[in-house]
Amino acid sequence: MTNFEVRAYDAAGRLGELEVPRAGVTVQTPTILPVVNPHVQTVDPSALESEFGAEILITNSYILHGSEDLREPALERGLHDLLDFSGAIMTDSGSFQLAEYGDIDVTTEEILRFQYDIGSDIGTPVDIPTPPDVERERAESELATTQDRLGRAAEVDTGEMLVSAPVQGSTYPDLRERAARDATSTGLDVFPLGAVVPLMNEYRYADLADVVAACKRGLGETGPVHLFGAGHPMMFAMAAALGCDLFDSAAYALYARDDRYLTVRGTELLDDLEQFPCQCPICTDHTPAELRSMADETREDLLARHNLHVTYGEIRTVRQAIRSGNLMELVDSRARGHPTMLDGYRALLSHAEQLERTDPVSKDAFFYTSAESARRPEVLRHHERLDRFDLDADSVLLTEGGSNDRYDETWGVVPPFGPYPRDLAETYPLTAEVPDRTDRAAYEAAADGVARLVGLHPDVEFTLVHDDWPATALETVPDGVRLRDLHARD
Repeated sequence: MTNFEVRAYDAAGRLGELEVPRAGVTVQTPTILPVVNPHVQTVDPSALESEFGAEILITNSYILHGSEDLREPALERGLHDLLDFSGAIMTDSGSFQLAEYGDIDVTTEEILRFQYDIGSDIGTPVDIPTPPDVERERAESELATTQDRLGRAAEVDTGEMLVSAPVQGSTYPDLRERAARDATSTGLDVFPLGAVVPLMNEYRYADLADVVAACKRGLGETGPVHLFGAGHPMMFAMAAALGCDLFDSAAYALYARDDRYLTVRGTELLDDLEQFPCQCPICTDHTPAELRSMADETREDLLARHNLHVTYGEIRTVRQAIRSGNLMELVDSRARGHPTMLDGYRALLSHAEQLERTDPVSKDAFFYTSAESARRPEVLRHHERLDRFDLDADSVLLTEGGSNDRYDETWGVVPPFGPYPRDLAETYPLTAEVPDRTDRAAYEAAADGVARLVGLHPDVEFTLVHDDWPATALETVPDGVRLRDLHARD
């Protein structure tokens, strides 16, 4: 994939640039693709571009293909003129309709040629969106059909139009990983993760994290990853940390139609609000009562614009977090907005080894903000790198206090990282900001580090001087290690 370049990483999160040659634009990622219904445009595409900075959007080519009113204008004028949008336009193929209604009257080759003919910049073949939790036999059968269609899509002459290779496999991690590897082998350009909307609708963010992680194992760092249907801003940070680059959503419009108001912590009903908890132009210029008194069309328009402000605001927040190296702190903060988001964050951390591969080895700071921080990739990396140090000593003191000449060597110990050579004390991540009232998880993670170091040097005599570690942490320390409390007499 030569059209996508990564500029910075944090965990698996990426700041990237997607060159879209047919549109002649370069899209900054992560970003959102607002869904534009060709028939009903709550916010005009030109306004998406001029007011919200949209560089890319997505619309449905299957709807255009079957529309008596729009098919010929789309073919004659092209999508960009039809929608009045100069950025990149991605088109879906009808797979959503296939999932909803069970059948569509177009083939992969036909819909890709139609997408090319109407001027789409990124086209999509007709894949089979296999829902979560289906029987494995069905998932494998439908995946085989999808892979066959991707192979045929790769043979269609699409000129400069990029073509996506959707990754399916239901909720089977091995099928998702295999599908992702097969998708990259097609030589196609963008990799949407399909059939995940039911997981998000049911707030199954832990399952979503496992699905995304499995897909990323198969995809590696090839091309931009598109999380289909992921439009709620509260989950952008988590999805970005797992390695997703593109999101799309009609939520801004659909929620506005139902008087629903987006925040990064969830969704509120307009009727339940006395004040707006937001500083966007809509919320500073109006009160909830004023919006409720407006005509339906006006209220819908203003709510949709607020929803877009929140959506793009969170995209900018995620980008800056990646640039600053504090994306995981942002994920931690967003996870506190809903219990199922916290489940998702914890599932994400179960893939810390995978995230560590692209996580920068040095950042400005590490903030320990919750028990989950003890499982971050930086802690795992520190433990794994203990095998880089040679201990030329018979006795080693591991301590949270000062050194002692009775030992051949003295190492420091700091939760959650555990043991470290003293000359590294002022290096990242050992300079972490940790609360004075450290939680049990931090001590247990430090004890894991002690156990790893001791296991690497079975002939060395270790003494651990700790500052009132909990029993659950001390139980992890190997039996041969002498234990002393920091405040006990020497």
